[in-house]
Amino acid sequence: MEVVVGEPTRVQTLAEKNPTQVPPEYIQAPENRPQIKIPTTEDNTSSTVPVIDLFGFDPDHWGDVRRELGQACKEWGAFQVTNHGVPFHLLHRMRSVGLSFFKDSPMSHKLSYACPPGSAASEGYGSRMLVSTSNDTVLDWRDFFDHHTLPLSRRNPSRWPDFPPNYREVVVEYSDCMKALAQKLLAFMSESLGLPSSCIEDAVGDFYQNITVSYYPPCPQPELTLGLQSHSDMGAITLLIQDDVGGLQVLKDGEWVMVQPLSDAIVVILADQTEIITNGNYRSAQHRAIANANKARLSVATFHDPAKTMKISPASALVTESFPPRYCQIVYGEYVSSWYTKGPEGKRNIDALML
Repeated sequence: MEVVVGEPTRVQTLAEKNPTQVPPEYIQAPENRPQIKIPTTEDNTSSTVPVIDLFGFDPDHWGDVRRELGQACKEWGAFQVTNHGVPFHLLHRMRSVGLSFFKDSPMSHKLSYACPPGSAASEGYGSRMLVSTSNDTVLDWRDFFDHHTLPLSRRNPSRWPDFPPNYREVVVEYSDCMKALAQKLLAFMSESLGLPSSCIEDAVGDFYQNITVSYYPPCPQPELTLGLQSHSDMGAITLLIQDDVGGLQVLKDGEWVMVQPLSDAIVVILADQTEIITNGNYRSAQHRAIANANKARLSVATFHDPAKTMKISPASALVTESFPPRYCQIVYGEYVSSWYTKGPEGKRNIDALML
């Protein structure tokens, strides 16, 4: 992919000029545009991803939790969890420091942490996940800050904002809690398939964890653009929190379903490598974020991925004569390179691995 060198305009900067129209490079093709409508009392608002009570991982409830979790992984690839053991005050602090960076820091301060121009998946403050000279490249209506948090050899808090003053401390605590929760959830997923509790995590290996705070400014034409284009995540499992504005959608049976914000819940999104490891028993979730005309939105996504050198293939216990492997083996680093080359459109990257 040919790369543009130079500093891109930040979406927040565009929005603060109160434009009446979005620039052409943010306009989605007609088939990709969201259906924005004003809710009415006749709308069915009950359709959303499952909400699973983890009961603080109380062993008395493990059977029910495994069953609900397995069903959600099979049918949705995404769900929300409550009573997950992560302190509520930490969720609120993580959202608060993230929002403060975007809303209260001067642009000169934010730009001092800018991602290197023209580099994909780099740590820092950015706006473009994929930067190309192609005329058909459509940009997302969001800015973000990406932190490399695990393994510890990648974690360098000096590369993260120092404002507000507790920013780095909060990110470190949040990182550790999200890792622990991801491990527990993968254990339940393994057990729900009749596998040893460590099966999926062993196949993933040591977590490479990134935490991405995304800021979606108000958009003058939300019906024409997207905050984040449709995609499935590359790695193993994503844990996401959002504010009360809402905008995250998951594709289910050809329909986009809104993930209703729950302030103390964590959204769990299965990613492509878990679909491969479970041999398609569990599915990665195709999802996107829509823009809002009147309110800014903030979300914090914590990605847990394999090392680039890991070879990922279906778990041998899930491959039988009657249920042969559905995906070819992949070196994760090669999968990542393919994802950034082809772009995030839907699930075409994992679809290309199907046998």
